[in-house]
Amino acid sequence: MARNKPEILAKAKTWLTDIFDVDTHKEINHLIENNPVELEESFYKNAAFGTGGMRGIMGVGTNRINKYTLGKNTQGLSNLLKTEFKGEKLKVAIAYDCRNNSKELAQMVAEVFSANEIEVYLFSELRPTPELSFAVKYLDCHAGIVLTASHNPPEYNGYKVYWQDGGQLVPPQDTKLVDIINNLEYDEVNFKAKPEFIHTIDTEVDKAFQKASVENGSFNTEASAKDNLNIVFTSLHGTACKTNPQILEKAGYKNVFLVEEQKEPNGNFPTVKSPNPEEPEALKMALKLAEEKNADIVIGTDPDGDRLGVAVRDLNGEMILLNGNQTMLVMTWFLLEQHKKQGKLSANSFVASTIVSTPMLKNITEDFSTQYHEVLTGFKWIAKLIKDNPDLDFVGGGEESFGFMVGDFVRDKDAATATLLACEIAAQMKAEGSSFYEQLLKLYTQYGLYREELISLVKKGIEGEAEIKQMLIDLRENPWQEIDGEKVVLIEDYHTSIANNLQDKIEEEINIPKSNVLIYYTENGTKIAARPSGTEPKIKFYISVNSDLDKVENFDAENAKLAEKIKRIKNELQLG
Repeated sequence: MARNKPEILAKAKTWLTDIFDVDTHKEINHLIENNPVELEESFYKNAAFGTGGMRGIMGVGTNRINKYTLGKNTQGLSNLLKTEFKGEKLKVAIAYDCRNNSKELAQMVAEVFSANEIEVYLFSELRPTPELSFAVKYLDCHAGIVLTASHNPPEYNGYKVYWQDGGQLVPPQDTKLVDIINNLEYDEVNFKAKPEFIHTIDTEVDKAFQKASVENGSFNTEASAKDNLNIVFTSLHGTACKTNPQILEKAGYKNVFLVEEQKEPNGNFPTVKSPNPEEPEALKMALKLAEEKNADIVIGTDPDGDRLGVAVRDLNGEMILLNGNQTMLVMTWFLLEQHKKQGKLSANSFVASTIVSTPMLKNITEDFSTQYHEVLTGFKWIAKLIKDNPDLDFVGGGEESFGFMVGDFVRDKDAATATLLACEIAAQMKAEGSSFYEQLLKLYTQYGLYREELISLVKKGIEGEAEIKQMLIDLRENPWQEIDGEKVVLIEDYHTSIANNLQDKIEEEINIPKSNVLIYYTENGTKIAARPSGTEPKIKFYISVNSDLDKVENFDAENAKLAEKIKRIKNELQLG
């Protein structure tokens, strides 16, 4: 049996002091005596903030989500708020999702804020992440917290921090917060709640959020078109059951069929292997119901209600799950069309997406003579773009990982409003004798056929972290020269902020924040990005290939060629 490492044992024993509760002592003693591997995983580092805040496995230890690690985060944030907003009466909003322990952790976070005499507005029940983003601005708060681990497995939970603009924490506040937290000791966390500072919120914010979603996601769809659309919706045991069906009803959609078995919130996600709408298997029950109800569109959302998966009928009437890029392309095109019709497009209008999303979005946006902006992975960077450019008008935008944002009344992925938007598109296209899917194919004929695929390599634990780190080092030291017979002509290294044009032998600076991302481009427009996940033990490779599509009827044949190309690339680069 493996033995406890002295440095890990010493760190674990600091959690056996009077600062920590009896249950924590018991669990740590159990790990010391019986499970040195788990002890090491729990204490070898401090859980860190990534692209989506802090996520981790629940349990005892510095590398786990628990009362003390989140208490330390909250004390650190309290200290930061007092520094950043000196003399102001501080307010924060708190929401939580369906995950195990989310409610209890949210209450604890509220208590730490209250102990620091910060006014807390705590949702009475679970609510989706986009509603928290909305609530921060609606209630004029200085910050917000969501207890969620998005679509991670059941053993995870997490802590997302929002700033007063409703967007997630970004520089310079994020680095300040991390520094404060790292310099805090656990005995400095104030757990002595002052209940008079904690206020419960519910229906007032719900009504305001739902009203705003309907206003931002509706586009003059005829009532007859709405009546003629059959919708299947599933929240995959998550929080969107509290908002999305209600928003669709308020917008005038009557034929909404819910997957009853997945309607009730449940942090164990009993009917799915993974509560991730990116995975076709997660929508299996919804697709079955779609056949029974002759549905035109299926929509599934993740546990905290910020991502959505969309399935629509193809040209043969078969249900097909679109990927995040495809949904984003149709949604963005539709928004641009609507803004153009309404005379709202101007030189100051802009669309935003991320560096690992499809290059096709830029083609569409520029065709509307509208600005296109690209940011690092994560909606916090799109929110920052909006915040930093108050003179610009944000139309909408998204990323490949099934997130979309309509306008800027919410400053994060918003599956509530995006669900309504998807239905508006489907209803209008059907009324015109077309469909959501057919419109996607038309866009391919106009702007080029793009096919993307994401490969996620899971590398768990200490060894996995080291392996991911080494893979990025190898890619930098021994860069690919050729991919599928195509010369690599450009390498963008976001860690060094240098774009190296291999053809012209020119290096240019990349003017967005540093990140551990490498992107390769070939002479024929193939694009491959590599980045470690900020919230999961994975390294991700994003492959994008493209060709021309002369007419819709040739889509299947051309798409098959691109699928073969991606298969060759995966084999060649050993990414299978």
